[in-house]
Amino acid sequence: METTKLHTKAKAKAPAKAVEVLPVGQILSGDCIEAMRSLPDNSIDCVFADPPYNLQLGGDLNRPDGSEVDAVTDHWDQFDSFKAYDDFTRAWLTEARRVLKPDGALWVIGSYHNIFRVGSILQDIGFWILNDVVWRKTNPMPNFKGTRFTNAHETMIWASMGEKARYQFNYRAMKTLNDELQMRSDWVMPICSGGERLKEDGKKAHPTQKPEALLYRVLLATTEKGDVVLDPFFGTGTTGAVAKRLGRQWIGCEREDFYRGVAMKRIAKELPLDESALTTMQSRKSAPKVAFGTLVETGMIAPGTQVFDKKRRWTATVRADGSLDCKGQVGSIHGLGKELQGAPSCNGWTFWHYEDDGPNGKEVKLVDAARQTYLLANED
Repeated sequence: METTKLHTKAKAKAPAKAVEVLPVGQILSGDCIEAMRSLPDNSIDCVFADPPYNLQLGGDLNRPDGSEVDAVTDHWDQFDSFKAYDDFTRAWLTEARRVLKPDGALWVIGSYHNIFRVGSILQDIGFWILNDVVWRKTNPMPNFKGTRFTNAHETMIWASMGEKARYQFNYRAMKTLNDELQMRSDWVMPICSGGERLKEDGKKAHPTQKPEALLYRVLLATTEKGDVVLDPFFGTGTTGAVAKRLGRQWIGCEREDFYRGVAMKRIAKELPLDESALTTMQSRKSAPKVAFGTLVETGMIAPGTQVFDKKRRWTATVRADGSLDCKGQVGSIHGLGKELQGAPSCNGWTFWHYEDDGPNGKEVKLVDAARQTYLLANED
């Protein structure tokens, strides 16, 4: 017992561990693996990575008119062998996994040249693939030689930290974004062009600049306001620009001085969205819970109110405790609706209706309308 007491006292006197400050809003220079090693464990909410594709291009490529295609020939995309590329991939993925929080997630984008190798390695080190998302380009570069199908898509892998790991998915926001249809895993959008394409001295600032719409959907779907997003291959800062707009924090890694300069100028011009515009549709799990009884006790729907289904097959009376009475059959808004229909379940909020005073007299409203009115009136 004496040892226990001494141990307790020692713990009480121990100084609190200093909280490590993340370099949010900064681009870390140098090799991305070394840069990530400077970040603390379990500190990042989301990693979006657009690594070198290791394109394995052979010789010059020309259009039918003889002009040269501006392909990716930069040194940062060149590796001596598949093994060298795999070793590099394993190293940066290992660091990404170390810095991610237990409920964090990884996004990585690639082409057929590299994405299968990346996918295999990330599975080997413990990531769990949630989806492969196909970005189908509406305006892809043609296959000028006519020897293969036109490469009209790239693949993104979305992965959690493990098979049973928690992760963020804003399902309702994605459904709303997609006109009330479930968002699919094939995303159709154009490549970066026109006014969005960054240029310096009339030339493309970066050969593989991603469209902001792509990052917008990724971050809106899988992060929340205030989350920290890390991009190990920052380039000209698409991730940072979109993160700033959506109220997310960002950290970039980029070894090329030129790209860092372009990115910082770009992000400095970006304005975050207004607080009200950042509010997204919430899933039922994350929406504030309101009991039907709360509407009764606050007078939103008074005891004695008659509620009925859409076709008025059944009419029930609201009781003081929030239960419903239909000719002596009593239950909750959900339970009674289920029993009356002989159904396995019932969403009472959208099954029951009531009459309320409106500008043109009595109006028929869903019970859920009263709940929404209550929520609006009681927002923070």
